[in-house]
Amino acid sequence: MFLLKLGGSLITDKTRENTPRMDVIRRLAEDIWAWWSEREAQAKLLVGHGSGSFGHAAAQRYGTRAGVRDAAGWRGFAEVSVAAARLNRIVADALHDAGLPVISFCPSASARCCDGRLVYLDTAPIRAALDSGLLPLVMGDVAFDTVRGGTIISTEEVFAYLARELPVTHVLLAGETEGVYARFPPTEGQDAVIQRITPREWDGLRAGVGSARGADVTGGMAAKVRDMLALVMAHPTTTVRIFSGLAAGGVLAALRGERLGTEIVATDDARLIGPMTI
Repeated sequence: MFLLKLGGSLITDKTRENTPRMDVIRRLAEDIWAWWSEREAQAKLLVGHGSGSFGHAAAQRYGTRAGVRDAAGWRGFAEVSVAAARLNRIVADALHDAGLPVISFCPSASARCCDGRLVYLDTAPIRAALDSGLLPLVMGDVAFDTVRGGTIISTEEVFAYLARELPVTHVLLAGETEGVYARFPPTEGQDAVIQRITPREWDGLRAGVGSARGADVTGGMAAKVRDMLALVMAHPTTTVRIFSGLAAGGVLAALRGERLGTEIVATDDARLIGPMTI
């Protein structure tokens, strides 16, 4: 089973508020459809997307990630929710138009957090959708929090929770960059993409990996890698891949098993990781 994230930096212009990249979104939908049609009934895929210049811009204004404590904060919480849902509708429409049986699940409908940590998400409807041959679509979203009042959960955090509940083998994170750079922003011709990251190597790489271009309240690339390392440590047979979805056919190639970008695994032992191509 695959979890595929379409990053906010990929599907929106993160430097301009509420600006989708419609040409990119449509092309990604066509890539997903091509893979889905190849796999037919064997396809087990869940797609998620970031909020990019939609939810992140509003969340940055109100500081929603850190918590919600007054009327203005709750108004911002609602604004972030509406912005994230607006982009979700755009992505869902593109997937539908490409011929995919997509159905959206907003995490905020059931998510519960404790001091910024996702502790509950109702996965039964998602399981039912997968069993029925549908394509579930989730997103980064707001969530109620027993300590902070309200917060934001990233798509990676949703994926990490789903990996505990579903038989996930591969997590594919399609973004704007070619992968994880040892130093960000990279210097042309000097800073190559890191091919593989394991928990043992992360301490030596963390400082240079950096954050994100444009608004990103969930921590950018360093947080993404951290969350994915936690995921593979909890589920050692799961492989994560961070790669660019900007090139034509990139998402299709990743779904087919090509080794693009940066691989994140629990160990260098290939016997435990297993083959990438399925």
